[in-house]
Amino acid sequence: MVFKFESLTTREGCKNVRLRIAMSNIKKIDGGVTAPMGFSASGVHAGIKGKGTKPDIALIVSGKVAAIAGTFTTNKIQGAHVKLCKQRLAGRQARAIVVNSGCANACTGPEGLADAERMAGIVARQINADEKHIFVCSTGTIGMPLPMDRIETGIVMAAQSLSDAGGAVAARAIMTTDTVDKQVAVEFKVDNRIVRVGGMAKGAGMIEPNMATMLAFLTTDAAVEPKALQKCLSAAVQSSFNRVTVDGDQSCNDTVLLMANGAADNHPLDEKHTDWKLFANAVNDVAQELAIKIAKDGEGATKFVTVAVAGATTDTDASKASRAVANSLLVKTSWFGGDPNWGRVIDAVGYSGAEVKEELVDISYDELAAVKGGRANPAALIKDLEKILAKKSFTLNIDLHLGKGSDTVYTCDCSEEYVRINSEYMT
Repeated sequence: MVFKFESLTTREGCKNVRLRIAMSNIKKIDGGVTAPMGFSASGVHAGIKGKGTKPDIALIVSGKVAAIAGTFTTNKIQGAHVKLCKQRLAGRQARAIVVNSGCANACTGPEGLADAERMAGIVARQINADEKHIFVCSTGTIGMPLPMDRIETGIVMAAQSLSDAGGAVAARAIMTTDTVDKQVAVEFKVDNRIVRVGGMAKGAGMIEPNMATMLAFLTTDAAVEPKALQKCLSAAVQSSFNRVTVDGDQSCNDTVLLMANGAADNHPLDEKHTDWKLFANAVNDVAQELAIKIAKDGEGATKFVTVAVAGATTDTDASKASRAVANSLLVKTSWFGGDPNWGRVIDAVGYSGAEVKEELVDISYDELAAVKGGRANPAALIKDLEKILAKKSFTLNIDLHLGKGSDTVYTCDCSEEYVRINSEYMT
């Protein structure tokens, strides 16, 4: 799914999230998916990869039926769980999400879909829920069948291990090549009641906008009308996960799900509610922070880079330019080497398909202008540019000076470690 949403302001980069949290009475708190009331979670080791002791099955459960919203990969090759989740999303109700890592259950034919349905059935029996209210996700290597004997045992263990403090181990259980778990939670007030939104995500490689291999799960104890919840999530995804790219490869399993169980007992939220904007901002903030964590943890990444394009004729043109730069191996490897080679940047802008006039292009690293009017800025010393590229985080600002179109993408550099990780079979 691709939805239109206003892009982030140029030059704000990753500071955008923290700035809005500070200004909107949204408080960041500890915890992830179990920070909101009425949710429990767990993570267990089922041995899906056949070795090690890391958790590889996660379970998130709402104590009562919750409203659910979702967005999915636009890849025409889709994992079995994506097909199943799309079917069940029509009902807009959920009790649980079960996730396995280590096996994508993609390109596995009818057997793969049957296995996904079986996973849901096992969960339903364990928590005494309607099977139609169980959502399933998988991540890992494409083309391998699920080891259902291990998964069944793992799901039973996960159901027995559910805890309102289980969000952290659940976040670890969905990791594949991730080096760190990714969790965020915030709280604010709706109808004078404390409301929380929590989330967890995985993703480090095969990441490209629309969506990105990534999974993300958000929870809230707010009561929200289902149609409004979907609209809220779709907008948040467009301004967060759809703005992440690590390597330009789009997965066939990407999924974002948001459950709202109403445990905060507020008046149901929709766009007419006076606190709707606050709630939408909170969901957006959680999604953006998770997206940034994905970019920072890109496979082999040593630098987090925000690519911000302004002055394009349209937002679409700005998007073409930002993604061409963010996905260019020549640009990404220059970042890794600390080389402020702006020639590679302007070259990517030129072939991006966006309307460009060479003599108008400005390029800066953070606030230091490297290019003015399509030519090197003589006032920018190489040593000063190199200092910026030596940082773990910086922003590349590109102004085309042709219009009001803008776009922001979160990305990273590309190192030898990325090659090593992706040259190993079935990582």
